[in-house]
Amino acid sequence: MTPHHFPLTVYYEDTDMAGVVYYANYLRYIERARSEIVEACGLDQNAMKAQGLVFVVTRVEADYLSPARMGDRLIVVTTHQAASPVRWTFDQEVRRGDTPLFRAHVIAVTMTTAGKPVRLPAEIRAMGAN
Repeated sequence: MTPHHFPLTVYYEDTDMAGVVYYANYLRYIERARSEIVEACGLDQNAMKAQGLVFVVTRVEADYLSPARMGDRLIVVTTHQAASPVRWTFDQEVRRGDTPLFRAHVIAVTMTTAGKPVRLPAEIRAMGAN
């Protein structure tokens, strides 16, 4: 699978008093990109939740490389793979043009709404290493 690209624009509400993107908003940006990937895989998260299943992020490793500012046009580039029957990994980078601003490695799993881990959906397991 080729990397997934998710474009976004930085708005005033995304910035802190210094005029740069507030650090926690990068996590929101990469979450939005992952939600788009789930949909692209043919999964409906609302239908999954109705069946008692949800995706849960269990680990995030992040590096802040350079600030983004209001008005910047950014892109979240994501590669992902079903690293095991229960673990979905994502390598995500927020870029302005060709310049990386933020990098993250994210691990997600599927759980029941009661908190019990379960296997990833078949659509994701079938992808293997992507």
